[in-house]
Amino acid sequence: MNETPEENILRAGAGSNAQSLGSAIAHALYETSQVKVRAVGASAVNQAVKAIAIASGYVAPRGMRLATIPGFTTVDSRDGKISAIVFTIFSI
Repeated sequence: MNETPEENILRAGAGSNAQSLGSAIAHALYETSQVKVRAVGASAVNQAVKAIAIASGYVAPRGMRLATIPGFTTVDSRDGKISAIVFTIFSI
């Protein structure tokens, strides 16, 4: 999966607050058709998945159901290029 610089990507970290990230996902989906969440590392992926589940609860009263497609990407870091998981989230 290739990311372009103009894409709006939310970043999940090991210390991310899942409720705050879930709220950000829900608000992004109210304005756009899809949102992406990028996570590097097992703990960050855990927080991202919890946030997606929380976002699903936030958007449900508006009649929205969420679908997620996981994928991989490569990002630049201090240590060179590393792999990240990108969750593409959209309403069905």
